[in-house]
Order: sequence, then C-alpha cells, then structure tokens
Amino acid sequence: MDFPGGDTAAYDRVIERMGLADGKPPAGALFHMAGATDEGFRVVDIWESVDAYRRFAERQIGPLSSAEGFPSPRVSIWEIHNTMSTSPLVAA
Repeated sequence: MDFPGGDTAAYDRVIERMGLADGKPPAGALFHMAGATDEGFRVVDIWESVDAYRRFAERQIGPLSSAEGFPSPRVSIWEIHNTMSTSPLVAA
C-alpha cells in the first residue's frame, strides 16, 4: 500500500490504535514492513490470503488510517511465487 503524503508519525499512531505496537502482525498476516518514500509512506505485507487482507483492511486499515489523516492508499495485490530469506516466514 502506498499512502501519498503519509508519514511515520501517523503510521505509528495507526499501529498503536490497531493494538500492534508489540511488533506482532495481526491474525492472517505473515510479514509486515513499512517506511517513508519520496511520495509518502509505503506498507508491504504478506498475508495468508487476499481475503484475510481485505477483511483486515476493511475493519482496521481503512478506518484507522483515515482517522489519522492518511489519504486512501494505492493498493497493489499480487500472488507470491517464491520467497528467499535467512529467516523463513512461518505462520504463528
């Protein structure tokens, strides 16, 4: 998700409001990373399924990010063919 004009402080408030400040992703999410870009703020997640992402986005991401002043994100969804990592991703 790309949030044009978004910033780190607003992201941190959204994470706090979602109850995710402990660093553990929500149920259905396997991996999360986020950071500032030249245009605003980007969030990259790996989810168990598109449906799990969409449910969480509808209930949490949309309302809480909007309440913190984030614009509607540009969302790109694509199916992962392969991953490589020194720390394998596993569902908890």
